[in-house]
Amino acid sequence: MKIILALSCLIVFLGLESFGCSSDGSKTPDVKPATTDGKEVTKASKSGYDLTPMSKEQIAGIVKTLEPLQVEVTQHAGTERAGSGKYANEHKKGTYVSVVGGLPLFRSDDKYDSGTGWPSFTKPIDADHVILRDDGTGRTEVLDARSGAHLGHVFNDGPAPTGKRFCMNSAALKFIPDGQPLPIESQPIAKENKKMETKTETAYFAGGCFWGVEDVFDQTPGVVKAESGYMGGKTKAPTYEEVCSHTTQHAETVRVTYDPSKLTYKQLLKVFFDNHDPTTMNRQGPDVGDQYRSAIFAADDAQKKEAVEVIAELAKTPRFEGRKIVTQVNEPGPTFWVAEDYHQDYHKKHGGSCRVKVY
Repeated sequence: MKIILALSCLIVFLGLESFGCSSDGSKTPDVKPATTDGKEVTKASKSGYDLTPMSKEQIAGIVKTLEPLQVEVTQHAGTERAGSGKYANEHKKGTYVSVVGGLPLFRSDDKYDSGTGWPSFTKPIDADHVILRDDGTGRTEVLDARSGAHLGHVFNDGPAPTGKRFCMNSAALKFIPDGQPLPIESQPIAKENKKMETKTETAYFAGGCFWGVEDVFDQTPGVVKAESGYMGGKTKAPTYEEVCSHTTQHAETVRVTYDPSKLTYKQLLKVFFDNHDPTTMNRQGPDVGDQYRSAIFAADDAQKKEAVEVIAELAKTPRFEGRKIVTQVNEPGPTFWVAEDYHQDYHKKHGGSCRVKVY
């Protein structure tokens, strides 16, 4: 398989209480299919998911399969009791989708313990996947953008970097652990508007300034999404300023979501090692500091094993003769903290890009 590798990017890559989720009992909005000249059209989110509003008939068919509490929450803006939801203390890696229609809503990487008794998240998977509206009590209600189902509320008392607390009802969500295929309704849509049947996987790489790392992976065929963030430190929800102070021990890291049917993890490792210098400790070009260290944060034991094997293979090549690879391969489990919005898609927003070469 031919894949695009970046050749040169040395500088940037060599109750009603304040904590509650209660509601006024209002109904969710009536949603209708989008149409053009009488023909139904498909709306897609920025991340490629179907946002075509579901019909009343579609929603009614799903509602018949739900438990009474799920119906009360999603269709009548009800609220489960604090601490009673099954996902409040869920700590496994995975994706939370809507119980009405299956739209992916939140990732475990963005979940945190708010101490409220409801599952809480700093941000949705994609801002397009939720609708925010005033519920009439001065609070902001959160709805599923595809089905209009009530999910919970969002508050401005969350941790950095977003400062948001998406306080959700477990009854409105379904959790799908990593490694388990997403159902067809929870997968992205293909260009021809047919559902993809492939699942995505996740990898985490740190190799200098994350602007460049993200840009490189964004240009790699088979990569669905690349996001800048922080991993490997001791501080929860660190800010960029805290990371740059060298007190948190975090590395600037990119979360890579990729299609394993088009791109293997070993090929991602090749992209990673070909596009930064893994022999400089806590440094990439002019960028110096522990946040710029070379590191691989394995998503599971299989990734860790493959990363160690690839490093051993590279160490025997002429490129690294007389030079030691200092890339850290970390145990699975560290939390990925998404960086501030202004760090995301930095090159796309401000122009410029790493030069590329086809191998």
